[in-house]
Amino acid sequence: MVYLFFPSLFFIFVIGVLGLIINKRNILISILCIELILLSSNIGFIFCSILFDDIWGQIISLYVLTIAAAESAVGLSILLIFFQDKRTIFFEQFIRLRG
Repeated sequence: MVYLFFPSLFFIFVIGVLGLIINKRNILISILCIELILLSSNIGFIFCSILFDDIWGQIISLYVLTIAAAESAVGLSILLIFFQDKRTIFFEQFIRLRG
């Protein structure tokens, strides 16, 4: 039964990777694609944990969820500050930034 979900996980992962490759302009879409990739890996860890009757997949999934939440919060806060300053969220403006 669990084997039926692995092709759908691969499909979600491929959508995330293709979104990162194809998207050249919008930063918000890139953050969402990274979240899709992390979501598919989490579901894969949980399914493998259920399949092998082991708790470690669920523990690793919790760690990945924590990292994804922190990445999303930091990325969106940087995006919000940048949008308030430049009034755009496109990659071209980020390339012109200097430290």
